[in-house]
Amino acid sequence: MRVCGWGEWRWLAAVILGVATCAMVGCGDGRPKRVRAAGRVLIDGKPVEYGFVQVVPEGDRPATGKIGPGGAFRLTTYDENDGVVPGRHRAAVIAVEPLGAASQKWHVPKKYGDSTTAGLEIEVNEPTDSLEINLTWDGGQPFVERFGQE
Repeated sequence: MRVCGWGEWRWLAAVILGVATCAMVGCGDGRPKRVRAAGRVLIDGKPVEYGFVQVVPEGDRPATGKIGPGGAFRLTTYDENDGVVPGRHRAAVIAVEPLGAASQKWHVPKKYGDSTTAGLEIEVNEPTDSLEINLTWDGGQPFVERFGQE
């Protein structure tokens, strides 16, 4: 019969402790579940191609996605394109382009830039690449905002 030495017992105890800890608390990354989500942003039926989308889950970390060609975006919460916490969430589209120290171009109305006032919501419960965020100018159009010198 072979008797284990102290070093072998210590190693075995560490392995058992690690397995027990994983069994009790789970071996995930400690972050909330995320669902991969992508889509596009349209304004009056045409793609918005500048800015980013922000999705704000209640009590969880927001997800963001840069808007690109065709209005396409992919949401990221922690790691690139990892998605958003499942559920129904407020959203915002921030699409203001700096043009220098004295001006900026708004690609969508200012009201859409704040998730608490934009009136936008998305629901994601399973992986999707077909989210669609529809905005409107309500008769307006992209504009340049200039800052006056005081």
